[in-house]
Amino acid sequence: MRLSRSLAPVTLAVCLVLSLAYDATPHARVRAHRTASPEPFGATCLTRVTGSRVIAYCHNPYVLVDQVSLHIECDRWWDVDSDGAEVAAGPAQTVRLTGRCWKEVRSVWVSHRRQGQAG
Repeated sequence: MRLSRSLAPVTLAVCLVLSLAYDATPHARVRAHRTASPEPFGATCLTRVTGSRVIAYCHNPYVLVDQVSLHIECDRWWDVDSDGAEVAAGPAQTVRLTGRCWKEVRSVWVSHRRQGQAG
């Protein structure tokens, strides 16, 4: 099959445009916007459950203050779950959080919030 004389130059032009390197095309010249990486944040917390009592130790190795709070979910339906008060873990500081259920503990977690943010 032979291409007509008017279609051959158009086909050649399309092939040349498609074979150009991606960086040579105008839309590729937009520079990537660099954002500053966020400051490291967040205390490392270790929790321990002994029977119905819970102890958590949170150590903050960073400059920003971390407001930590202990949350305990009790296993029995009649046992009251608890959300502890926020405690400020300052730079290079370790804080101790405690709580308990009347009977068994189902789950425990610690929440984190930057000081000064609305909670």
